Amino acid sequence: MAKREEYERKTEQLLEPILKENNFELYDVEFVKEAGTFYLRAFIDKEGGININDCELVSRRLSDLLDEKDFIPDAYILEVSSPGLGRTLKKDKHFEKSIGEEVEIKLFKAIDKQKEFTGFLERFTDESIVISDEKENELEFERSNIASVRLAVHF
Repeated sequence: MAKREEYERKTEQLLEPILKENNFELYDVEFVKEAGTFYLRAFIDKEGGININDCELVSRRLSDLLDEKDFIPDAYILEVSSPGLGRTLKKDKHFEKSIGEEVEIKLFKAIDKQKEFTGFLERFTDESIVISDEKENELEFERSNIASVRLAVHF
């Protein structure tokens, strides 16, 4: 298991009782390096949405536990937030909850000179994701060629 995955898994374990106690849901945890700085991000959710006070509560409790357990030797910034309206879909549970929702898919390699597609999430497997466009045509994408999948947001 990679160092990053180990940190994410251990952080998820620390978060479980905090979230359960407050009726929150863990959406995702990521440990990433951006512009030379490490970030440990926890994305939380609940029915009706997460607010700043929810994030603060979880951040304070998680920060104390991370200091106590001290399993990440690198300096990092802890962030706790909502996954947002245009949330990224990464895990099968994210896709499952989003069947029928409009999504935006960005690819690594263009198909017919196009790298971005929008449609309604129809189904998914370990190998592919299928969306339907406004004409109800189905488009299938190999997961290995997908850079990101997000819920579409319209204002």
